[in-house]
Amino acid sequence: MLNQVILPAARSVKDLERMMAFRHEYIVLLETRLAQLHVLVGLAQRHGKKVLLHADLVQGLKHDESGAQFLCQVIKPAGIISTHSAVIAMAKKHSLISIQRVFLLDSHSLETSFRVVGASRPDFIEVLPGIMPGIIQEVAERTQVPIIAGGFIQTEDDLRRILECGACAISTSAEKLWKLNY
Repeated sequence: MLNQVILPAARSVKDLERMMAFRHEYIVLLETRLAQLHVLVGLAQRHGKKVLLHADLVQGLKHDESGAQFLCQVIKPAGIISTHSAVIAMAKKHSLISIQRVFLLDSHSLETSFRVVGASRPDFIEVLPGIMPGIIQEVAERTQVPIIAGGFIQTEDDLRRILECGACAISTSAEKLWKLNY
């Protein structure tokens, strides 16, 4: 479904504008305001980009089924990223790419994540922090869902180790990594 290894992630309008010059088809839109959303997604789409929108980071939008329905029907990104299973379910219902974001802080959060992913069956799992190759391998093996690693990935060597452990892609706001040819 995703045909790229590096998913550039925009934290600001300036990041998004710089991203338009890069070759990546899929981009991640992180922090934004509801009032800006339509304009920003439209800008990306006019430049041939497919937006993976982090629903939980849209200021002014409730992270529930109704908020997700608005995103799916009005904003129409290529995909939605969320920690909330109801948002993931709505993305799937509207045939958008669904990415369940999980924060792995300890063994309890890991086991909880396995249960959540088992119930929601997203298209992808975004694992944070992404700099834990051994954990990424465990999540990939146990869930059989493609893994996107995010957070604290700073070098090409980090990227290589993460891919070797089973991730199919990384999401990163580090512009130096956007320039790599993977």
